[in-house]
Amino acid sequence: MEGPQTTDLHPYRSAPALLLLIALILVSVPLAPLARAQAVVATVGVTSSPTGLAYDSGKGELFVAVNPYYTTLINGTEVYPVNSDVSVISDATDAVVATIPVERDALALAYDPATDEVFVANAMNGTVSVISDASNAVTATVPAGVSPCGLAYDSARGEVFVANAGAASGSNGSVSVISDTTDAVVASVGVGRSPCGLAYDSARGEVFVANYGSGTVSVISDASNTVVATVQVGDNPSAVAYDPSEGEIFVANFGANVVSVISDATNIITANVTVGSNSTGVAYDGGRGEVFVASWGGDFGNGTVSVISDATNALVANVTVGRQPFGVAYDASRGEVFVSNQLDGTVSVISDATTITTTQTTTSTISLPVTTTLTSTQTVTGPGTTLSTTVTSTATGSPSSVPTWAYAAMPVLVVAGLVIGYIVKRPRTGKP
Repeated sequence: MEGPQTTDLHPYRSAPALLLLIALILVSVPLAPLARAQAVVATVGVTSSPTGLAYDSGKGELFVAVNPYYTTLINGTEVYPVNSDVSVISDATDAVVATIPVERDALALAYDPATDEVFVANAMNGTVSVISDASNAVTATVPAGVSPCGLAYDSARGEVFVANAGAASGSNGSVSVISDTTDAVVASVGVGRSPCGLAYDSARGEVFVANYGSGTVSVISDASNTVVATVQVGDNPSAVAYDPSEGEIFVANFGANVVSVISDATNIITANVTVGSNSTGVAYDGGRGEVFVASWGGDFGNGTVSVISDATNALVANVTVGRQPFGVAYDASRGEVFVSNQLDGTVSVISDATTITTTQTTTSTISLPVTTTLTSTQTVTGPGTTLSTTVTSTATGSPSSVPTWAYAAMPVLVVAGLVIGYIVKRPRTGKP
């Protein structure tokens, strides 16, 4: 007759258990901190729907174009019934410190450090408002082309380039050139259909213009104010950023879910980087050598900001932001990236220096019968964010079945910390 089955509760008595112990010793080597990861550290509310952004390095402030949520029909045309505003956010407090009325449908901004002015493209009125950052007041209004929707400042010539989308989505647009000395248009350059995004390349004295309706980028020489090259990119290019470190232009393609990378030396695409769908904004982070790309995503859910390393042209992170992100701007003094979220009426503040570190805290209790408690605490820290996770495991064995060498092994198990031991149960059968 078979006797009752008994179970050996002690994990060190079998060969599998010995292998487990060896594994525990190996993993007891301290783990390295996790890789750097960007994170939203603040969210700033504005009055309604934010679009374009510009960072003012002289004042440490972010200028945000803000439009009303609703539209109305006037003579059969859908328009904004009231003028837009520009909200001014302090990067020290992440709070709105001023609100400046401008004209209707403000879509894009550019900061001019030579004159301490911010230029605002008002699409519905066909004008550009000029704001003094000293007084936070409009000091001039410059007539531009039809539906101005993009701006770029040319520091070498003291000029502001304005992309005019044109009267219809299929028509060719133009780029107006405004002197920041006279606040007057000094030239007009014909480009592709529905131009909007622009970026100034200081190394080559050129302005890159994304033609949304043509799927191309026009390259304008600021010396002659003429188009010197046209580069075919993805569907519906919407935004452009210049990377002076690599001599490259990053183009967000709204309809292609990719970012095209153009060499400014050859005007040839050298890489295509897959990002989120419906990309609308892009900015270069000179402190990290990274490019931040805002994408709406599908439906009306939260959008994302894709982070691309300019060294590898590879995606290194995705950061969740608000709904329908639009504009992106980089703040070099604080190492932060600002993203406007149209449907939420907010601006997300992303720290480019957020780090994730792992802190291991281990406690143990040893008694007879043997009871070992392992507690592992993981702490994720960064500017504005902390997350802690605690895992506890308890193993119990019979004192009669514990060899003396097992007691010597206990400190090794304690040091392991993050590894939760499990009890290996090997049934054995005995006869009376």
